[in-house]
Amino acid sequence: MDPMTEVAFQIILFAGNGKSSAMEAIHEAKEGNFEEADKKLKEAGDELGKAHQHQTTLLQNEARGEQQQLNIILVHSQDHLMTAMTVRDLATEIVEIYRTR
Repeated sequence: MDPMTEVAFQIILFAGNGKSSAMEAIHEAKEGNFEEADKKLKEAGDELGKAHQHQTTLLQNEARGEQQQLNIILVHSQDHLMTAMTVRDLATEIVEIYRTR
């Protein structure tokens, strides 16, 4: 497997983990478990941070002039990451809505 595809799979893995944790945070908040919801939001942030680090590596390599073949798996990984980040941001807001009800 080429290095670009390996990095793409890492981004997909960590983005998926982050999205799942964000969704779990919403479910915990819905049940009134705000300490657990906050923990899940932190987990989501940590996982998305890992995905972002892999993305940053690709960007740095490109900036250094290391041209790499773009593939659909990388495009898919970017879609996963951006969606997961949006879910995390919305989950943060939804948890706060439940907290103030």
